[in-house]
Amino acid sequence: MQPEPHAWIRLRHSLTRVLPYTPAQLFTLVGDVEAYPQFVPWVTRLTTFNRACEDDGVVEFDAEAVVGFSFVQERFCTHVRLDSRSRVVDVALLSGPFSRLTNRWSLAPHPGGATLTFDIDFAFKSRLLDGLLAANFERAVNRLVACFEDRAKVLYG
Repeated sequence: MQPEPHAWIRLRHSLTRVLPYTPAQLFTLVGDVEAYPQFVPWVTRLTTFNRACEDDGVVEFDAEAVVGFSFVQERFCTHVRLDSRSRVVDVALLSGPFSRLTNRWSLAPHPGGATLTFDIDFAFKSRLLDGLLAANFERAVNRLVACFEDRAKVLYG
């Protein structure tokens, strides 16, 4: 198998947490991407467009995010698919500094509330950006999910 062109490091991670909220509450939280700049510190701007609602409870739209880490600021676009029946949020790259980007939020009932699973798979086009994030990738994913946990506490107690 040949490596992806321009992809230096492919980063994948899966994280699962049991949280004391309903799957519906967490689905609403994760699906409200326009609110991310309010509680994810490195998301400085986020806009959505091309929203389409399907009859089966699926909403799809595109989102453009501006993120900043230290001295690096990047813009990227993704396609977001919210499936309210299965309580899954899928995100796929449209354009930006990545050669690959997909992530999935899955929410399922649990006796203690809900099981949240976050899967991410990506690679930057830039060796510099790969190097900056690769060393702290697991910590960054943990911090991202913690931002959502903190926001859930604010919203749902």
